This record gives sequence, C-alpha cells and structure tokens, in this order.
Amino acid sequence: MTKRHLIPALFGAAVIALGLPSCSSGVDASQSDVLVRLGNATLTRDELCRDLPRGLSEQDSLKYSRAYIASWIENRLITDVAADEIDTKEIDRLTEDYRRQLIALEYRRLMYETHAGNEPVEDSLRAYYNSHNREFILERPLVRGIYLKVPDDAPNLGVIKRLYRSSRRDDIDRLEKEVLTSAIHYDYFRDKWVDWEQIESHIPYDFGASGDKFLSGRTHFETSAGGFTYLLEINDMLPAGAIMPFENARQMITDRLNANRRREYDERLRRDLYDEALKSGKLEIFVDNVKNV
Repeated sequence: MTKRHLIPALFGAAVIALGLPSCSSGVDASQSDVLVRLGNATLTRDELCRDLPRGLSEQDSLKYSRAYIASWIENRLITDVAADEIDTKEIDRLTEDYRRQLIALEYRRLMYETHAGNEPVEDSLRAYYNSHNREFILERPLVRGIYLKVPDDAPNLGVIKRLYRSSRRDDIDRLEKEVLTSAIHYDYFRDKWVDWEQIESHIPYDFGASGDKFLSGRTHFETSAGGFTYLLEINDMLPAGAIMPFENARQMITDRLNANRRREYDERLRRDLYDEALKSGKLEIFVDNVKNV
C-alpha cells in the first residue's frame, strides 16, 4: 500500500481512537499533553484549548475538538505526501513574498496611525462638502418629523393625536410627557434628516414602490393595525436625487478624506524610504529607467 493510500486509514483510526481531555479553566496551563504526534509534528492539549471558541456547550466543544484534530491530521498527512511529489521551491517563494507584503502593510498602517491618523477637522469636512456636494446624491428620500406607535385603547390617544401635529414647543413638551405612559414607540426627528426607509419599516402599511410619490405634499399620516395606531408627522422631506445634507454626508466625506490622506502619506513614506536607502548606499541600482516607488 502506497503512502498516499495509507492516508484515509490512518486518518480515520487516529480520530476514532483519540481521547479528548477537558479545556476547563482549572487545568494547569503548564501541562501540555500531546494529543497527536505525526513524525516530528505534535498537537498538544494547550494548542487545542487556545483555539477553542469560548462559550461552547460540552457537546459542541467535543464536536469542535474532534473536527479541529481531524483537520490537523489530514493537513499534515497530505502535506507529507505532497512534499515528496511536488516542487516546493515556488511555494516557499510565494510564502516569503506574502510574508513581506504582510510586514510592509502592517508597517505602513502603524506609521500612518502614529503620525497621520487623526480625524479630519470640521472645517476640512465642510470645505470638501461645499466643493463636492453634487457628488453626494440621495438614493432614497429623507424626512424630518415625528413618529409614534400607540395602543388603540390608550386613554390619551386623542390628546396625542392633537399634540403631535402641533409646532408649538409647549405642545411638544407635553407630548413627550403623554407618550411616557402610553406610546410603544416615539421618535422625534424634526431636527435631523432620517432615511425614509427607516421610518416606513416600522409601519405595517403598503406605501408603494416610490417613497417620493407617497411623501410628496403630505404632512401627516395615520393608520391602525393589530391593535395599534401609527402616527406620522412629516415636517419636511428631500426626494431621491436631491443633494444629501451635510450631516448625512459627513461620514462619507470623513472616509474619503481619510483615504486620500492615507494614500498621500503612504506615497510619501515609500518615497522617503527609497531616497534614504539610495543616499545611505544601502540601495544600489545597476539598471536604467527604474522609476521611484
């Protein structure tokens, strides 16, 4: 029987015969019992316990441990066979290239966060918005207003219906007191733009495919379903296709500026490292037409 054909038999026997010790917190971490040995490679209980997810039940922990050990055995058995039959020089080269890429990426990330990782200031955000606001277009309408969900049998439902339509500050203050004893859901958003999709998802009503069509010219909406009354005051709306308000575009602008700054810093870092290596003599180039990194 060849080495390749031995894999299934060895693999199955090892897993079936394997006894799995507990990974309880009371076990002495210095005890590293060997669970599996394959040639010079070993898998210890400590290694298994280190990778075992927290919070698993005893049964799930046993299943995970068996699968983990089975995978460990299979990977190493296959690797042993493959090492005798394939040229690993290319794999070694790719592994080293990947390692260098990871080191470079981690170094560049660390340098950026250490030297240039502060968030853009407010003035920068607003200046970018003023220059590029036409790039921030709404895909769905935005609304400002008030949303309530109140039981149909709430004793003060009539009062709430009257107050939520009012624009007087005194009435809104009273509304907020009334809803404390009756409302299941109360959301005041007259002072901020909210995605219409967030509001309509709370109301069991078919608003149609076009939010713009439903909202256009509408100031109030009321409906009842399942023992509850849903109240919506639409103080203002922006249709899909309109320019996004600054506050709603803020995070997108922040992400853009951070990406631009990171790219600029990264280019400067690589250029400085290149120039320094040339200047110190650490880097020597013996061919023509090599562009700076």
